[in-house]
Order: sequence, then C-alpha cells, then structure tokens
Amino acid sequence: MRIHLDTDLGGDIDDLCALALLLRWPGPDPIEITGITLVGDTDGQRTGMVRQAVDLAIAGRTDIPVAAGADTSQGWYDPYPFGLPDASRYWPAPVVPAPNPPEEAIALLKRSIDLGATVIGIGPLTNLRLLEAAHPGALARVPYVQMGGFIRPPRPGYPAWGNADDFNVQVDAESAFRVLTAAGTNPAVPPPVLVPLSVTVETALRARDLDRLRAGDALARLIARQAGAFAEDEHLAETLRPDAPLLPEDLINFQHDGLAVAIALGWREGVVIERMPLTIALQDGLVVATVDPERGRLFDIVTGIDGPAFDRFWLDTLAPAPAPGMPRPEPMAPE
Repeated sequence: MRIHLDTDLGGDIDDLCALALLLRWPGPDPIEITGITLVGDTDGQRTGMVRQAVDLAIAGRTDIPVAAGADTSQGWYDPYPFGLPDASRYWPAPVVPAPNPPEEAIALLKRSIDLGATVIGIGPLTNLRLLEAAHPGALARVPYVQMGGFIRPPRPGYPAWGNADDFNVQVDAESAFRVLTAAGTNPAVPPPVLVPLSVTVETALRARDLDRLRAGDALARLIARQAGAFAEDEHLAETLRPDAPLLPEDLINFQHDGLAVAIALGWREGVVIERMPLTIALQDGLVVATVDPERGRLFDIVTGIDGPAFDRFWLDTLAPAPAPGMPRPEPMAPE
C-alpha cells in the first residue's frame, strides 16, 4: 500500500504520534511512504523536524521524500498564530530547517497520486488546494482520508467542541472548501473519508504510557520526551475534565491524527463508518457540511470508535510490551 502524508507536524504532538504509527505500521502488507509534505511550515522548520523524526526511526534511509509546502509567511493562516514550541525542549538534537519552494511539495503530491498512493491529510488543507489548482481533479483519482470535518457533536462527557473548533478545516476554510468540493467526484474511486474531531476526542495519550515509551526505541523515546513537554505546556486534563468527565485523569493529548492514519491503513476495531451525502458550503468564514440526500456528494464519515482499543493498539505498536516471562526494560532517562 502506498501512502502520502500531508501534515503540520511540529506543534500539537499528535502529528508525531501519527507519523510514528505510519513508520512502525504492524500490518501484514508493506507500507510504502511515497512522500511527506508539510503544510503551515515556517521557513522549513517543520520540514526539518520531520526529517529528524524519520532519521530517528529509520537511521540511514533517505528514500522517503519530504518537502515543505504552504508557508505561514504566505498569509494563509492570518490572523491565527501558527507557532511552534521551544525546539530545544521537544527535540533531542538541534532542528535543521529544510526550506524549499512550495511548488516542490505540490510536485511531490502529484507524483504520489500518479503512483496511486492514498493521501492522508492531518493538517490544514492548503497544500491540497494548491494541488487542485495546479492539477484539477488530481485528488479525486486516489483514496483520500482527512482528519477533520464536523457532522455531529462529540458524545456527552467529552469536550463540547463544535464546528468552529475543527482546526484542520477552519484555520484555512477557503482551502478546505475548495478541496472538499473537488474531492470524491470520480465514481470509480471510494468516497473521501472524514475522521471528525467528535470521534478523535475519544482517544488519549496518557501519562501512564510514558514509561513504556521511554523503554522503547529512539522514536518512542522522542514521543515520550515531547509528551512530557506538551503536558507541562498545555495541562489538557486540568483544563478540560471539569466539563468533560469521560476524559482520563492523566490525559496528555488526543490521538486525532494517529486515528486517521490507522483508519486509512485499514484498522477497524470498533470503528463505525457511515456513508453520507453531504453538501459543503462556506458560511461566515466557516466550512459547513450538511447531510443532503438530494444534492449531496458521498463521503464516508467515521461516526464511532472504540477509543481505548485504539490507544492500546497505538501503544503496543510503538512500545511493545515484553513477552510473558520476560523482564520489563527499565525506562531510560528523558533525552
């Protein structure tokens, strides 16, 4: 299976968790990553972070192309502060920025599509908009999975986030509107898959997971390092649990993007997907998706998951538990 990942890795750590799952995918069929493009980059900093993560995971390999796409300097995300945390706390070595003309990312996306790769979007849709502008209909030729899209609110007990909180779609709503109205127009290709915030909010990276990650390989230890720093910076459990009691007490972050990657690769434990006819509109600066049996175009919407099952799957993939009777490795000190 060929995969192209379009990501804004470098801020919220769920992008790193998603990339790690893709790099360590345990399925029986091999995964070929035909390209990784960065969206919302800033002078190549996010691209440099991806290169460091890939090098930690598969040291010595240079066969995964990585390219910077839409840059924050181009005004796509104004006035949203599209910042990055202190790299010295999140990364074990200095991050070497890797800027390039954004056109290289679009060319890499087009190459992946020509190879028949499934496109997984786990960031804003700006690069995909630029792809469609340069190559109309390109995205409709291959399977497309996007983390985002608001159809229903989260279940009671989880954060009561609404359409405006759908960062990936709404931070560059014009691009999202253009992409979601262009994707899925080829009846020979399965409908686009949307993995909404309303279900990803039922996943969790937890403090109890960190010892296993610290006892793992370099990639697992990188996630543990960033999770510790993210917990110090964000305090999500403390902030959200008063109004969302179903969240775990030791929540560090959600696995929004990791779940989207897993579903794109075929993971289905407890996953409910409903095929819905949707119309996509741009209203008051927000993308609005409406179920419309008469005029809608088909999308596959993830409407239910077993969050704890995914959390176990992700952790077992990134930091396998010792076999019965084998001693548990001692966690390494944070790097």
